[in-house]
Amino acid sequence: MRLRDARLVTTLEQKPISNQARVGYDAHTLSRRRLKMAFVVFAAIYGVIAIRLTYLASQGAPTQPSRQLHASSSRPDIVDRNGYLLATDLRVASLYAEPRRILDVDEAIEGLQNILPELDFAQTYAKLKSDLAFVWLKRQLAFEQQRAITALGIPAIGFREETQRYYPNGREFSHVIGLTNIDNQGISGLEKWIDGQGLTDLNIAGLGRSVDFKPIKLSLDARVQHVLHDELSLALARYKAAAAGGVILNAKSGEIVALVSLPDFDPNNPHDAFAEDKLNRISASTAEMGSTIKTFTTAMAMEIGKASLSTMFDASQPIVVGRQRVHDPHSKGRPLSLEEVFLFSSNIGSAQEARLVGVEQHQAFLTRLGLLTRLDTELPEIAHPVQPRRWSQATSITGAFGHGFATTPLQTAVGIAAILNHGRLIPPTFLPRTEAEASRLATIVVGERTSQAMRYLYRLNGVKGSGRRANIPGFRVGGKTGTAEKVIDGRYAKDRNFNAFVAALPMDDPQMVILVVIDDPKPEKVGQGNTSAANAAPTAGAIIRRAALMLGLRPEPDLEEAIVVGDFKRDFVVLGDE
Repeated sequence: MRLRDARLVTTLEQKPISNQARVGYDAHTLSRRRLKMAFVVFAAIYGVIAIRLTYLASQGAPTQPSRQLHASSSRPDIVDRNGYLLATDLRVASLYAEPRRILDVDEAIEGLQNILPELDFAQTYAKLKSDLAFVWLKRQLAFEQQRAITALGIPAIGFREETQRYYPNGREFSHVIGLTNIDNQGISGLEKWIDGQGLTDLNIAGLGRSVDFKPIKLSLDARVQHVLHDELSLALARYKAAAAGGVILNAKSGEIVALVSLPDFDPNNPHDAFAEDKLNRISASTAEMGSTIKTFTTAMAMEIGKASLSTMFDASQPIVVGRQRVHDPHSKGRPLSLEEVFLFSSNIGSAQEARLVGVEQHQAFLTRLGLLTRLDTELPEIAHPVQPRRWSQATSITGAFGHGFATTPLQTAVGIAAILNHGRLIPPTFLPRTEAEASRLATIVVGERTSQAMRYLYRLNGVKGSGRRANIPGFRVGGKTGTAEKVIDGRYAKDRNFNAFVAALPMDDPQMVILVVIDDPKPEKVGQGNTSAANAAPTAGAIIRRAALMLGLRPEPDLEEAIVVGDFKRDFVVLGDE
């Protein structure tokens, strides 16, 4: 059948074609010829385009990466918790040239340098003399510069619209918000974090300018940030310090309301943003936090060592650790109760508290509080704590009063907030978070009884102890000072301090925790003390005085004749400074 069918087809093809069939055949043939002609025409057009592209490519590649030949991508606005603008995009013009089309290079450079004197003559001349199709001459011009260059009428000189990041508050948020590079890509702070949330992928896909971004709301409060920045700037000058910093943390939600580190930089003109002294000392730098660490030591003695406020510790004699002696700057020369160990900030008593618990449990407790591991939050600039490879008895004893290991001020504040906030450790965040959301994230690190005792000790120390210069009437402030000798060339320097003060309020149920650090302050007067009680504590008090109402805290009359927190009560007594 197959062979027969083939013969049949051959026979039919050999028969003469009728006129009617010929007409149909001619129309079909003409249609096919037209399709072939159209295909040839399109192929020729695309061939010409391909040849042109190949020619242009052979004439030399642009000096800039291809991503820089296009307008920079857009970014979402950043606003504070109240909707106040912290960062936004501005449309600006960038100057480019097409060197192949420039007729008189000398005339072009002369005209441009009159308007842009910062242009490097040799580099600009080399660019304009090249055989390139496109070169950038100056990115992100001011409007007046663009107008003046346009008036020159130089052929083959033009502008491309780009996006420039603008920070209305200047320096005040520099270490938190961070900044972008000239292509509007985040390179530090929360700007860098935003890119990691999918913005970079959008830009790579070429969709960065077509998306209508919603503003990103932060937990920061611009009003409180201004107060913190202002008071720390005053302290930096007043105490002639090398640096200063602070953080305000919502103890209930873990929200960071304000964070400042000085010296800072101007993100709108970030020429010195990555200078060594511009480091973010609150989160990206570690330090021995001194006696603020006694907050954890005292809580540990009660939580793990089952000590009470009345438990006695022998602080009558210094403790020998290797070749060093642990002593108290203001020794009482007698045994001290746990309450007195905290209030007199006794190094010897704190060391005895650590001995009560033991080395392994001491290290484990600090790890549980997050002091020995890297903090997890949105800010990219987070330092790793520094601790000995192996904890020994000596490590535990010195660590009890804040020496021998280094952590960041931010995680110190987070850990103290946990101790005071009913033992609930809440991860910090720069994004809005409700208390209900925080509760689901919280980890219990100490019991309620320990937390209540620590709130009592903080309030007592804030009223009559070393923290009394931060005690603002009506707000029931508590606090703990910390004065650590700085390590210079591997040795502790007797006259160089890193001072810290942690405040919490109101102490019956703390809502806010405020930590202030002042690095290497100088005494205001000859012979005056240089501990944190003399500079960090009053700085914290000034911040509380100005910012408490902004933080939603309301003053109450101070009618108490005793410090009362829960079941703990003590009549007012005069206590010594740290």
